[in-house]
This record gives sequence, C-alpha cells and structure tokens, in this order.
Amino acid sequence: MDRGDSPTGGRVGRRAALRAAAAACVVTLASEPTTAQDADAITEADLGAALRVTDRAYSEAERALMLPSVREMRRAMRQVRMAAIPQGAEPAIRFDPWVPGVPLPSGRSAFRPTKPVAPADAIDPDSLAFQPVSVLSAMLRARRVTSVELTQMYLQRLRMFDPQLLCVVTLTEELAMRQAEQADREIAAGRWRGPLHGVPWGAKDLLFTKGIRTTFGAKPYEDQIPPTDATVVQRLERAGAVLVAKLSLGELAMGDVWFRGMTRCPWDLTQGSSGSSAGPGAATAAGLVGFSIGTETLGSIVSPCVRNGTTGLRPTYGRVPRTGAMALSWTMDKIGPITRSVEDCALVLHAIAGPDGADMTVRPVPFSWEPAKGLAGLKIGLDEAGFAAQKDEAARAVYDRALDVLRKAGAELKPIRLPSMAGAYAELTNVIDVEGAASFASLIAQGKLADLAQQGPNNWPNIFRVGTTVAGVDYIAMMQLRAQLQREMAAAMADFDCYVTPPYATLVLTNLTGHPTLITRAGMDGRKPIMIEFTGQLYREDAILRVGHVFERAMGTPGGWPKLG
Repeated sequence: MDRGDSPTGGRVGRRAALRAAAAACVVTLASEPTTAQDADAITEADLGAALRVTDRAYSEAERALMLPSVREMRRAMRQVRMAAIPQGAEPAIRFDPWVPGVPLPSGRSAFRPTKPVAPADAIDPDSLAFQPVSVLSAMLRARRVTSVELTQMYLQRLRMFDPQLLCVVTLTEELAMRQAEQADREIAAGRWRGPLHGVPWGAKDLLFTKGIRTTFGAKPYEDQIPPTDATVVQRLERAGAVLVAKLSLGELAMGDVWFRGMTRCPWDLTQGSSGSSAGPGAATAAGLVGFSIGTETLGSIVSPCVRNGTTGLRPTYGRVPRTGAMALSWTMDKIGPITRSVEDCALVLHAIAGPDGADMTVRPVPFSWEPAKGLAGLKIGLDEAGFAAQKDEAARAVYDRALDVLRKAGAELKPIRLPSMAGAYAELTNVIDVEGAASFASLIAQGKLADLAQQGPNNWPNIFRVGTTVAGVDYIAMMQLRAQLQREMAAAMADFDCYVTPPYATLVLTNLTGHPTLITRAGMDGRKPIMIEFTGQLYREDAILRVGHVFERAMGTPGGWPKLG
C-alpha cells in the first residue's frame, strides 16, 4: 500500500498515523493547547497571501484542499519550535566540502617549523608586544622571558588601550596568571609542550569558556556563563597557551558593533575594526595579545585582517571542531587564527585541528607544516579577473610588486578560471539567513531580537525574521545549487594546489565551497594595509601557508604595526 491508503480505499492521515506511533515514545515537550478557534485562524485568503510570499501559485481548488493540512502543519511546527533545542545544536543534515574525485592529503602529519633563535639583546616592551609567536616561543624556551612577564605585559596593554579600541569583553586575569605560572614551572623543569607554551592569546567571545561569560557580542547573552570550554579552548590550554582575554565581536557575529559600542581599528580610530572578528583583529594588530582566534561564516576572519593588516587563516570547512562555539550557520561556520605572521597561523592550526568526536563535520585529514620545502612542487594559479577588477591605483601598484616578488621567489603563476557567481549562485548566501534564523529560533520566539543593538534592514533582527519565511524546499534547492557550485570549483582547481587573488574577489565562492584561505599583508597605502590572499585545495592549508611564508620572507611586514598613544 502506498501514500497512506487504507485497505478500504479511505485516506489515512500520514501525520495522524505518525503521531499515534510516536505516542509509545516518551518525549518531553512543552504542551500547547489547540482550540478549534486556533485551528480555524488560517483562512484561505491567509494561505493565498502566504503562498505569494513564497512565490507559489496554486488554484483555488488546490488551496482549499491544502487548507486543513496547513492548519495541522502550523500546529505541528509550533510543537517542534517549543522543543528544548539548545543554541548551536547541530541538525541531522551536514555539509561536506569534499567532492568525489578530489584527492585528500593522506599519510602522517609532518610538523617541522622554523627554529628562530631568541634575540641576544633585550627587547623593549613596546617591541616585544609585536613579536610573532615563533619568536616569543623561542624566548620562552630559552628563558629570556617568562610567561608571567609576557602575560602581565599583555594584560597591562589590554587595560591601557581598550578604552581606545573597545576590543575587550572580559579580561581573564585570574585564569591567565594561573596558566602562566604553570607554564613557567613546566618550562623550567624541561617539560616543553610546544611552540604555543606560555604564549598569551585572546578568544573571540563566541567560544565557550568554563565559568567565564561568553556574550556572543549581544545584550541578550551578556551574562551567559558556560559550564564547559569549547574544544579549541581546551586544545590551546593543552598546548600551554595562556588565555588573557575574551575579545569583542559584532553582535551575533556580524560587523564590529557590539553591546558596548564599536570596536575600532588601531590604524585609524575613526574606523571600525570590521568584523565580525573585530576584537581579535584589533587586539592582534595593536600588540595586545600574542595571537587570537577568530571565526568566519562569510568574511569574519578575512575582513578584520584587511582592515587591521593582520595575517589570518580561514581553514577548510571541517578542519577545526566548532564544539562549544556559537552556531550561526552550521554549513558555513569555520574557526581559525589571526596572527602577526604566516608561520604563527601554522603553529596555531597544528594545535587546534582534527576531530574531537563531537563535531561530526571534521575529517581526520593530516595537516603538515614544512616551511623548508618552499614553493617546490606547488602549482599556483593566478586570478587574473580578480586583479583586473581592482580600480584603486595604489592597490594595483602593490599587487604588481607582490606578484613580481612571487615570481622572483620561484612561483610559476598560471591563469585560473574560477566559477562565476552570477545568477542563482549569487543568492546562495541566503543559506546563512535561513540557518541563522533556525539557530536563534529561541531568541525570535522570546521576542529578544528587539534587545539587539542594531535594528536596520540589513541587521540580524530583520534578516532572521525574513529567514523564517523561506520555504524548506527553497533551502534544499539552494543546497543543491551549492553542490553544483562545489563540482564546478573542483573542476576549476583540478590542476592547481592553490591560487593568488586580491581580498574579497572569491570570498563568497570559497566560503560556500569550504576552501581554505590565507590572507596576509602585501603593502600599505599610507596607514591603510593592502592585503593579498592565497586560496588552496580542500585541506591543503600546507600549500597556502608555504606560499604565504615565502612571500612574507621576501616582503617583510610593510608598514610595521600601529602604535597607539
């Protein structure tokens, strides 16, 4: 028997049958009384108006047939919405960036970082604060500086400069001093945990920290205190890193405005730091932390790095576990480092990558860091269309020099033709609107969207409300189109390990496909950093880091770092 038909030819309601079967199960839900008046609240005119919103056209007879089932569907979905679903709970559908036929790294991970020598002469605090992790690590291991000294220095700088930058949500001083003292004891005893041991860092304030508030940058979560640490926080603690601060993010991971105001760029205090990893970007550029952790759904690592001149790595989707991080878009959220050097990104990724048994999107794919290999064997593409689209003359001059530096370093750059994001592909970012509305359904239901600081047409309250109107079949259609885009991207990159491009040129494309991107500085226009990007094959962070490392060694850090008064 098909389609719920009874032996006598009568129609049996599929949902009624399923509800009867489910009655044997014990499910704890908040009950909601259903009255005849409530069931009759939806009229045929209401249904017709709703269908116009979703761009569906059905005949009068079809609408009449639908109406009783639509009333029942509304009741059923209300019951679903009343279930106790915690923020961040992963749905039973998963995105996989991998496309069949695309090779993945295999074998054992290799980790052979460079070995900087601790400076022979003393470094003044203003210079010490801006040293890369690799140098701080060498100094700590040689006991030229202690973790307690570094931690006290960064805590002092966080207090001193936060009034200008507004980048600190919570100073974690008690925890930091405890971790720093432990690091010093272990280092003195010869128990070296690795290159992050004793190095102070800052966490974007959407990573859960046990017993320390995690606000998501939003007033409704201002007093939220998680009972556990995020996986990334746990792993950095195991690596010996010292958490000195929870850093600001634009509310619910958009922009640079949070419940205390706008996080500012240390290069230009009249500008925001961009977002949503606004605090990590500003604090790292201003020398307030050794490194920081950001997240990206659609530009939230790349954009603050562009504004602040920091180096950032957005790993492959499924490289770093998101367990214990605020969920905005399950199929697009990624976690990665923001630093002051390319190698620092590799050191941090090595500590935080790999499955944790909880985030089921994370693959057990090896990550290797062998900078001594340089550019050997790498096939590098050139996004000619992206560079040709640059209209700013200062930026064009910087990019011409940057590409020349790469070629002189041995890179053979060949044109790559990437998928166009025109037409329906341009609409795929609406996936975030729908998933975000689902992720914050309880906030919507409780009427707390009104508590968010920004209430314009392009801010979350309005975006989430609109997201609730997208039909399920349209969400599935977007994901089907996205899979098609993944296949096109796989074909475009088949002959390349990575490609070079200006910032933002392929930002939407690569966030949808899940490819990793490294962003680093190529030059300056006055006090404005000009950045360049390297995007790699899936799980080939090693390739883009090697290219970026060679580029950085040739270029240095043009313009240095911003000094605040």
